[in-house]
Amino acid sequence: MNDEYIVEMKHITKQFPGVIANDDISIGIKKGEIFAFLGENGAGKSTLMSMLFGMYEPDGGEIFIRGRQTVLSSSKAAAALNIGMVHQHFKLVPTYTIAENIILGMEPRRKALGLFPYIDIKTASKRILELSGAYGLEVDPNLRIEQVSVSTQQRVEILKMLYRDAEILIFDEPTAVLTPQEIEFLLKIMGELRNKGKTIILITHKLEEIKQIADRCAILRRGKLVKVLQVEDASTQEMANLMVGRELTFTREKTPPRFRDTILEVEGLTVRNENQFEVVKDVSFSIRGGEIFAIAGVSGNGQVEIADTVAGLVKPYRGHIRLKGRDITGENIRSRIEAGISYIPEDRQKYGIVLDFILADNLGIKTYYRPPFSDRTVLRQEGFRRFACDLIERYDIRSGQGAKTITRSMSGGNQQKAIVAREISLDSELMIFVQPTRGLDIGAIENIRKQILDERDKGKAVLLISLELDEVMNLADTIGVIFNGKLLNIAPSESLSTNEVGEYMMGVKG
Repeated sequence: MNDEYIVEMKHITKQFPGVIANDDISIGIKKGEIFAFLGENGAGKSTLMSMLFGMYEPDGGEIFIRGRQTVLSSSKAAAALNIGMVHQHFKLVPTYTIAENIILGMEPRRKALGLFPYIDIKTASKRILELSGAYGLEVDPNLRIEQVSVSTQQRVEILKMLYRDAEILIFDEPTAVLTPQEIEFLLKIMGELRNKGKTIILITHKLEEIKQIADRCAILRRGKLVKVLQVEDASTQEMANLMVGRELTFTREKTPPRFRDTILEVEGLTVRNENQFEVVKDVSFSIRGGEIFAIAGVSGNGQVEIADTVAGLVKPYRGHIRLKGRDITGENIRSRIEAGISYIPEDRQKYGIVLDFILADNLGIKTYYRPPFSDRTVLRQEGFRRFACDLIERYDIRSGQGAKTITRSMSGGNQQKAIVAREISLDSELMIFVQPTRGLDIGAIENIRKQILDERDKGKAVLLISLELDEVMNLADTIGVIFNGKLLNIAPSESLSTNEVGEYMMGVKG
């Protein structure tokens, strides 16, 4: 045992049906450092750290915490050793307040008049406020989780760890659902936690975040440890190549567009939210075949509502939507799919897949009523299986039991690959991509961006909504910039600079 390590894992092996998630991994993490795990979706990063947090037990190997060999049989056992974890998909109760979520499982109990037990939420809230002030994680303990933003929910998860006096903090893909501004804030918080003596373990596939904040980085590929690097001595290109096991190219030559007839027309679209506030205001645009039309904007400015309305998830308050000249404004979701709309939603787990279905069922869920999936009223499982096996191979969807894999057991990135594969397989005239590369590793990002360009080159109309400005600038033929629910400017992408788009996004221009 090496005394300089606060965490040491020796020869860790973990298997699930059909897959070796971790294969003889040995790693040491020093006290007070930010140690990153980098790897493709499904490389075994989250599984390894889930064992450190007591969610799984290793099939082989040993774990040492502060020099002592330890059996972590539960997350409670990990918490007793001052280990905390923020999961990629938050573990919060939406109807509980922030304070109730933070103290859940270790509620401070008192007795009124020495007889009547009650939970002392007032004292707990006071401590939460002290912690939030000390670490720059300001929250209102009295707000319910369902009332606050995603970034605030993440602060709550961090405060849950700090409330339990965690010294070893594990962050699993913490920036997957954050805006660029929120990411900057979170990385700053991690730096402050390190400066106060905490040990940070960061699971990610984002190279720029590792370069910005991490001290060392372990690279995993298909369950094996490839290399441990000093981050300051490694280039992003070297890390990317090690992660995917091949030479990666960060740019792709985009051929000049060949525009065809208009596929989508949106005219005077106004959308109201549940509080009857206008989140989309009199928006009009059109998309031609062979064109990628990207809507750029800061999160929360109405771009997702536009996509949801075109796809049929939201009813417009005013305006018209036409697909190849046909007014589909009042039509339901299935008729829009039949008319030729594919949709990759922002929230993959809420709108993209059914987590407890097997992968084959999720891949065939939009076409289950057609051959080869059904014969009139009888479902044909062999049709689902063959279709799924074809997409799994073509899109490199990592799934331990192939078509029979329960979708919930797959990594978030592979769930996203499955949705993209299904929607492209529909061969729709209009492809709507909302945050298509969110939560994906760099190899998968490269592949999906190529697929978007391929669909455009086949003559499809593509509506792209992304918070990644470089993604918008690299892929789009036409850019519409949205601010406060209004499209301020629509122009060919080559006529706009990144700075100009940024100024429109912030409302400085237009």
